[in-house]
Amino acid sequence: MGLSPRPASGLGFDRRVLLLALATGFPAAAIALWLLWSGDLPARLQWTLGVVVLGSWIGFSVMLRQHVVRPLQTLSNLLSALREGDFSIRGRETRIDEALGLAMIEINQIGEILQQQRRGAVEATALLEKVMEEIDVAVFAFDSEGQVQLVNRGGQRLLRRDADEILDQSAAELGLAQCLEGPASQILELGSANAAGSWEMRRGTFRQDGRPHHLIVLSDLTRTLRQQEREAWQRLIQVLRHEINNSLAPINSLADSMRMLVRREPLPDDWQDDLNSGLKVIADRSGGLSRFMSSYARLTQLPPPVIGPVQVGEWVRRVVALEHRMKVVIEDGPPISLMADGDQLDQLLINLVSNAVEAAQETDGDVVVRWAALPFGGQEFMLEVLDSGPGLPHTQNLFVPFFTTKPEGSGIGLVLSRQIAENHSGSLTLENRLAARGCCARLRLPLNS
Repeated sequence: MGLSPRPASGLGFDRRVLLLALATGFPAAAIALWLLWSGDLPARLQWTLGVVVLGSWIGFSVMLRQHVVRPLQTLSNLLSALREGDFSIRGRETRIDEALGLAMIEINQIGEILQQQRRGAVEATALLEKVMEEIDVAVFAFDSEGQVQLVNRGGQRLLRRDADEILDQSAAELGLAQCLEGPASQILELGSANAAGSWEMRRGTFRQDGRPHHLIVLSDLTRTLRQQEREAWQRLIQVLRHEINNSLAPINSLADSMRMLVRREPLPDDWQDDLNSGLKVIADRSGGLSRFMSSYARLTQLPPPVIGPVQVGEWVRRVVALEHRMKVVIEDGPPISLMADGDQLDQLLINLVSNAVEAAQETDGDVVVRWAALPFGGQEFMLEVLDSGPGLPHTQNLFVPFFTTKPEGSGIGLVLSRQIAENHSGSLTLENRLAARGCCARLRLPLNS
């Protein structure tokens, strides 16, 4: 609550100081005049000395008033300048061992601090405005009545209007009414001609001049999704082209060789063996290409999980029993029941155990399967398959479809396993072990009691 000046109800401060100064010198002046006029002096001298005494008394009283009032006026002017936002004015330096000097120093320091703060605020505001203009999202600020009070360049591009045409317009008039409704974070399908497409909307609140405002941030998902879709198609075409070329190149070469062979006159004695050999290679390559396409179809057509109870101990022992190449060690964890698709989890764990066994056989190592329940939010189930093989040389390509380091590998086992984990709201990661040689495959799934 601000303070406003009130009319003076009596003598002002300036007059009170003057009267106090006059009252202070009155006894001495009165005594001096009495002695002067009671003595035996010429009248002219008496009047002259009387005027000097009275003039000195009044003059020094006025000077005392000025010495008291003028510094206060200076302080008042400095404070007024601070109140008006002029932080460049400074008071003249005075002695620090007196009250007036200390007051002047404090006001000067306040002015310096306020000037630095305003400079920082101006620079921060300029930076914020620059960021607001350069970021590739649309930003709107709506007041409590739903009218636009702020818009950045991204918002102007979204609506294809200038700022003057957007400010003070209502959200309904701009086609943004749904941004002020519903959850604070959501995906919107804006249907206006200017802003059609999918947009991620985030809404927050702030206060300005004591009034509530809504801050709306809209980011275009359509362009991002199209870019990701384009990149996915490019990767798919690259993989398909590589695999198809690997099969068609020898097929074309063998077809040309066999065509030249049957045209030779006379035919060589072993032409039937060469022809059968070439046809076998063509059949093998075409069969490999067919298996590749079947594997890709399997990867892209994974059915949704059929949820049911899965006892972890029974599941692990059942899968490990299928492995006959080497003994897999099971470190029993707590009795846990999962709600999951048992068949898909079997396929996932078969892939992990098979990869671990193949890695461990390279170094005559071992494989360990263990599990535990971890407190995370509610609870989380974690299963680890550890091997003491040579480790992972290309961790960045592990989940790239059809990438494999095995001569006879298909490159879809880990990709399929991770997709199964994610379809169960979980995750699958592979990393090299830190305390020992080998790799650790870690499966995390939500634990439902």
